[in-house]
Amino acid sequence: MRFCSLGSGSSGNATLIEASAGITTTRVLVDCGFSLRELERRLTVRGLTAGDIDAVFVTHEHGDHVGCAFHLARKHQVPVWTSRGTWRAIGQPELPDGLLHFARDLSPIRLGDLELTPYTVPHDAHEPLQLRASDGAVCLGVLTDAGCATPHLLAQLQRCEALLLECNHDRTLLANSAYPASLKARIGGRLGHLANDTSAEILAGCMHAGLKHLVAAHLSERNNRPDLAQAALAAVFGGTPAEIVVADPALGFDWLAL
Repeated sequence: MRFCSLGSGSSGNATLIEASAGITTTRVLVDCGFSLRELERRLTVRGLTAGDIDAVFVTHEHGDHVGCAFHLARKHQVPVWTSRGTWRAIGQPELPDGLLHFARDLSPIRLGDLELTPYTVPHDAHEPLQLRASDGAVCLGVLTDAGCATPHLLAQLQRCEALLLECNHDRTLLANSAYPASLKARIGGRLGHLANDTSAEILAGCMHAGLKHLVAAHLSERNNRPDLAQAALAAVFGGTPAEIVVADPALGFDWLAL
C-alpha cells in the first residue's frame, strides 16, 4: 500500500491511497477539493488520469474537500462514498444508479484491495468522517479536519504504520493574526481545526514502534509554518523535524510506501 497527496490546505485537499494485490490495483481518492481540470492536472503529475480512480471518499461538505467529487463521478463513472449528512449538506446531488454510497461511523467499506473504516470526528460540518485505510497487512490513519481529540478518534488511529495528521495552525500565530475574533474562535474551537500542539498530543496517544511515516497536513498558509508543525510532531515522534513530511498546498507530497 502507498499514499500521496495532490495538495493539502484551505485551497484544496486530495489524498490518494493505492493498494495492489497481484494483478489488481485499487485507488481511492480521499476528498478532491479542486476543479476537475485542476484535479486532472495534479493526477497527471503522479502519472495517473481521472479514469484510474476507482472510488472517491468525501469526508465532509466544505468546498476545499468536496470540490469536483460529483462532477468527477458523473464524467468518469466513479462511485462516491460519503455520509448521508454530508450529502444533504451539499444539496443532495443526484448521481447515476450505483455511483452514490452512504458511509457510516465504523462500518467498513470494502473496495477492491482496500478496506476503509470511516470514523466520526468533531468538526463544524454535518456528519463529518475521517478514515482508517488498510490492505489487510498495513494501515494508514487519515485525520485532516477536526477541532480536538476524542477517545473515539484516538481509538481509530492506533497501530497505524502511517499517519496523516492535520496541523492547521500555531496558536500564537492565529491569536496574532488579522483574522476577526469570530473566525479565530471558530478555527481554534472544539469544532474547528487542530493546532500543532493538539496534533502532537494525538500523536502521543497513538505512537508505537511500528509507525513508519508521519505527515503534517492541512497547514494554514497564514497561521502556521512547516518548521513549527514539524517541531511539534518531532518532539513526540523522535528524530529530527526534517524527517516529518509536510503536505504542500500546491504540490502535496510524493508517494510514500508502507
